[in-house]
Amino acid sequence: MARLRGPSGCPWDKEQTAQTLKKFLIEEAYETLEAIETGTPEALKEELGDLLLQIVFLSRIAEEKGEFGFSDVVHTLAEKLIRRHPHVFPPTGRNAVMPENARDVVKVWRTAKELEGKYAKRTSLIDDIPLALPALERAQRISQRVSRVGFDWATIESVWEKIQEELDELKRAARRSSRRAAEEELGDLLFTLVNWARFKNISAEEALRKSNRRFSKRFSQVEMELRRRGKTLEESTLEEMDHIWNMTKKAEKRRH
Repeated sequence: MARLRGPSGCPWDKEQTAQTLKKFLIEEAYETLEAIETGTPEALKEELGDLLLQIVFLSRIAEEKGEFGFSDVVHTLAEKLIRRHPHVFPPTGRNAVMPENARDVVKVWRTAKELEGKYAKRTSLIDDIPLALPALERAQRISQRVSRVGFDWATIESVWEKIQEELDELKRAARRSSRRAAEEELGDLLFTLVNWARFKNISAEEALRKSNRRFSKRFSQVEMELRRRGKTLEESTLEEMDHIWNMTKKAEKRRH
């Protein structure tokens, strides 16, 4: 990377900044996620390399500014892993106390995390939940965090009641033809649905990603079948497309 950004390096690489690389970092992270969910080990290996490139790239830019280098990133990570796993790496003079299960390990991790500088200085329980997370994922993390201190529904039946309440409010907002009010009520409904997912130990973000994939796959099947019939989407009726869609769903259910 030093050579790529050096005097005789690549013009494009030399022009990049941390700001211009943000979109590539996000893109590579999502491509890695896709490789985990639908790809092969070879695809995952390639995407992990592409994701690592962004870390190397950003580290080199910081090093050129005299801030830190890639080795500093790795060293900081190693220190954090040791600090947050006192049951594996006990402080000098102390014996390791192994938690009984994974849930207890999470408690140890949180306790160690709370003592770190950037977390100790926060003014709110949810300050450190990244704003840049996908909205569904951030909503679920917020609800998980506040539920730990008792700010939660007592039962999942109470969540269902809240879902119905928010749905009714969305309908009323829609009847008023107020886009702003409808947007607000839609957000409240989605947030409540995320809480239902949390109660059922379901990732709302992952559930929607899977739904997107199912829809995309089925719609591609509709397009393929129409092409087989010598027709385009524009030449087809909704009834034709619906019929093929339903046939595709039935075929999926038979396979499963």
